[in-house]
Amino acid sequence: MEVVASAPGKVLITGGYLILERPNVGIVLSTNARFYAIVKPLFEEVKPESWAWAWTDVKVKSPQLSREATYKLSLKNSTLQCISSRHLKNPFVEQAVQYAVAASKVIFLDKDKKDALNKLLLLGLDITILGSNDFYSYRNQIEARGLSLTPDALASLPPFSSIMFNSEASNGTIAGEKCKPEVAKTGLGSSAAMTTSVVAALLHYLGVVNLPCSVKSLPEGNTSNSDLDLVHVIAQSAHCIAQGKIGSGFDVSAAVYGSQRYVRFSPAVLSSAQVMGGKSLQEVVTDILKEKWDHENFQFSLPPLMTLLLGEPGTGGSSTPSMVGAVKQWQKSDLQKSLETWKKLAYANSVLEAQLKNLNKLAEDHWETYRHTLAVCSVCGHERWMERVADQHQESIVKSLLGARDAFLDIRFHMQQMGKAAGVPIEPESQTQLLDVTMNMEGVLLAGVPGAGGYDAIFAIILGEASNTVIKYWSSVGVLPLLVREDPHGVSLESGDPRAKGVSSAISSIQIN
Repeated sequence: MEVVASAPGKVLITGGYLILERPNVGIVLSTNARFYAIVKPLFEEVKPESWAWAWTDVKVKSPQLSREATYKLSLKNSTLQCISSRHLKNPFVEQAVQYAVAASKVIFLDKDKKDALNKLLLLGLDITILGSNDFYSYRNQIEARGLSLTPDALASLPPFSSIMFNSEASNGTIAGEKCKPEVAKTGLGSSAAMTTSVVAALLHYLGVVNLPCSVKSLPEGNTSNSDLDLVHVIAQSAHCIAQGKIGSGFDVSAAVYGSQRYVRFSPAVLSSAQVMGGKSLQEVVTDILKEKWDHENFQFSLPPLMTLLLGEPGTGGSSTPSMVGAVKQWQKSDLQKSLETWKKLAYANSVLEAQLKNLNKLAEDHWETYRHTLAVCSVCGHERWMERVADQHQESIVKSLLGARDAFLDIRFHMQQMGKAAGVPIEPESQTQLLDVTMNMEGVLLAGVPGAGGYDAIFAIILGEASNTVIKYWSSVGVLPLLVREDPHGVSLESGDPRAKGVSSAISSIQIN
């Protein structure tokens, strides 16, 4: 009766801050870093007298954080009451459980199905949560073992290693809040991936949805898989309530559907959840499911023979909500300047998207020429790419490569200006120097800070086989190259406990040379 579901982390390569407002677009790549939720019954059988009980038991375990919490779950209201907790409770898991159970109650209207659902719930819920090492910083462990900051050192760590906590020291404050979160992370959207994995595992376990074993990339156009759509709506709702605000939702959407071009939903679809007004959770979920969810997610992936590489600068991460709050305050205080900046950013984002799409099309139409051109460009700096052109098709490919670079340099410039105006380190000066050097290396197309920026991570998009040069450079300047790569797949059903299979995102889908 054990169900294991997984959901990926993400990297937002364009659309930082703009994605908060419709109809701005963000390009988000899902990754091979995944969160796993394992759901199974707590008890072997239901006692006859237990049918009269109004509550059942829930146990949530996070081995990597050495945390465990036990709850009573109301069968009537689908709400949790914490009985005991080792350390702090996790609001994302709590809301995921409550919303998934409430959705099950709402959807199963038939009496027999309701009885079967209650019988299953009366067996209790035993939930274990595991996150790939890639979500967290392991610099301290690597350095303590006397190892170099290399992918090989990361790959030597056991899968699902214990997680280090940030020290009390912080790089400063923004609006009175510490810049660093409690746990040092790499900025891959751990809360969204975790929430989605729990929601998906519970909905599958309770018989509400049938998760695919491997979700294929989105079709050309809006996705229309009803089971995934339900997982998406419930995960978005739970995630927003847990974080206390309605964000853009791109991280949850990527966790459900995989790599995509994303436009956020209208916040009004969650108004019922924000202001319950005396309604039960099941009534709130009923309202949410009736709403018209107007988000857009279209298939998008990197062009062939391009590699996404991420690095951890080692500063312990940044608080995205604090940075977003500061940018919003700047918008209010300097409306005209902020509108001009956002307009320029939106244009540069659209140009980059168009160039990457064109490269995908050129690869499809002229594969051998495309393959040869990227191989040639991967061994020299961008200033020499046009020198290597031999025909018009190669010229078209190189023009798109250079056009993508120019657009991304514009994006970086406007993000830097926005950060300075808002007083937040969207692209910190230390990162700027590192990214400038990286972008001028052989075979590097782009290099930047993902999402809202800050100190979490840096990324590069690299042509052909040029990754090793960047990896060696990053390691030499104290940046830990991560094992994360793009993987376009979203939420999926796993065949079993990843610990039993020895799953490690460090070696699951890439080969370290």
